[in-house]
Amino acid sequence: TDFSQTVQNGKAGLLRGVYVENVLALPVVQQPSNNAGYVSNQDGEITQFGMASKFGNIGLLAHNHLAGKDFAELTVGQEVRLVYGDGKIETYIVIEVLRYQARKPTSPYSDFRSLNGGKTLNAEQMFKRVYFGERHVTFQTCIEKNGNASWGRLFIIAIPKREYEKL
Repeated sequence: TDFSQTVQNGKAGLLRGVYVENVLALPVVQQPSNNAGYVSNQDGEITQFGMASKFGNIGLLAHNHLAGKDFAELTVGQEVRLVYGDGKIETYIVIEVLRYQARKPTSPYSDFRSLNGGKTLNAEQMFKRVYFGERHVTFQTCIEKNGNASWGRLFIIAIPKREYEKL
């Protein structure tokens, strides 16, 4: 509740914070509507991915050398709490951790090879894989390897707790 109060601003429907016990408690900033590639350069801050919202889902972006480093600590089964401006809290459960190598690390149109089985997806397939479907949250950051900060991508998928309990 302490964290929740620090991010509230009275605006219903505006995502303002993400809390995962013993992992992260971070404010969320909105991506500028005209800049789908924007990710906050402030440590301790997550960016809501506007394009994911167009498909009814929540995308949370952060650089792996800043707030995104905490994404790697998320594991299947953990509760994720989203805090809105009016104090509303939604609870999600992590169901998947996906790791991919980017074939062209700095390109948004790269192909991605799964590190959990080798299947390769093109950029459109990757986007649909992590941002389409029933309501969910996708955390996204880069994976650093061999000095290349953009070598791969990490996606953590969480579904509403009420849906998780039906599984």
